[in-house]
Amino acid sequence: MTNYTMTKKNFYFVMALFISMTSFGQFHTLNFPKASPKVEESQKLGVTKITINYSSPSLRGRDVWSNQNIIPQNSKPFPWRAGADMATTINFTTDVTIEGQSLKAGTYAFYVIPENDIYTLLFAHNYNQWGSYYLNIDEDVSLEVKVKSTTCEKSEQLDFEFLDRTENTLMIGLEWGEKRIPFKVGVHLNKTVVESFRSELRGINTYHWQAWNDAARWCLNHDTNLEEALVWVNHSINGGYNGFAAHKDIRNLVTKINLLNKLNKTEGLDKTVNDASEIIKQDWEASYFAQVLNVNKLYNRALNFSNKHLKDFSKAWSIHLNKGVSHYFLGDQKAAIKAAEKSLLWAPESRRNRIKQIIDEFKNNSYKIPVS
Repeated sequence: MTNYTMTKKNFYFVMALFISMTSFGQFHTLNFPKASPKVEESQKLGVTKITINYSSPSLRGRDVWSNQNIIPQNSKPFPWRAGADMATTINFTTDVTIEGQSLKAGTYAFYVIPENDIYTLLFAHNYNQWGSYYLNIDEDVSLEVKVKSTTCEKSEQLDFEFLDRTENTLMIGLEWGEKRIPFKVGVHLNKTVVESFRSELRGINTYHWQAWNDAARWCLNHDTNLEEALVWVNHSINGGYNGFAAHKDIRNLVTKINLLNKLNKTEGLDKTVNDASEIIKQDWEASYFAQVLNVNKLYNRALNFSNKHLKDFSKAWSIHLNKGVSHYFLGDQKAAIKAAEKSLLWAPESRRNRIKQIIDEFKNNSYKIPVS
């Protein structure tokens, strides 16, 4: 009886020591290489940041797409986690579309269900999961789309590629072996960019006139949010509360001219042109502004502007040429040719051939203002 009791106590002691030792070993912080290392990849689409986190397994000579134990088929026994270890996640910082279907901003676990050549892609809002073992397709999945696979150059490690980017779309391709599973991501470019501007202009950028002007110019170039863009460029020129950080510059005045003209707000044009005249100090500024007026088809204003500044910059060939353009579109061919010929007197050699071409275009009524 005594021997049994002692043996039992010794057994418990040894087990406690073993558990203590193994527990200590399990919670150390040594950094070991992993068979499927963690990877994070990011890409900007407009102002939308896309970030993919996944663990990247290797082929190691295996035909992974035909091995049910590596990539489950037909969701049996569960969807594939599109990687190893923890579920692969994709984060979108704004609302997006996936294959044309809407998906809200946020982080999603990404799963794939292969079925012959068709692949069902699942985006699950319950994203913090180990593998696919606990995924509830009915409750956890925010979006489901179907795509077809394509071939690609052999990739030993599973990875994700960003492909075929345009201003508002790109393809994301999961690649492993010689197979790619691509899906198209889209953003509402104008909406997301304008919303980003509104937020950023309330932070440190509120003190920088360039930020207000650049935001207004972006809207102008993309023909969106023009009324608010006019407010922004006025802030760039006039500053914020009590005129704080005001800065009247040829660049924001040009933005304002372009916006006023696009919005058909003629009442502010003369004042803006006069404001520009008052701050112009160099011939290139005068030439640039006259060109802007011509591009906006404000030919009378451009002609008056050129005549005014030729008093200060009489040998500025580009102002003479812009004066000729104004005359041409006002129907005075003779005056247009004369002004262009005068620009030849001071133009650099590198520009003379083009000026001669313009003179010929004036003569045969074929001149067109280049579209930038």
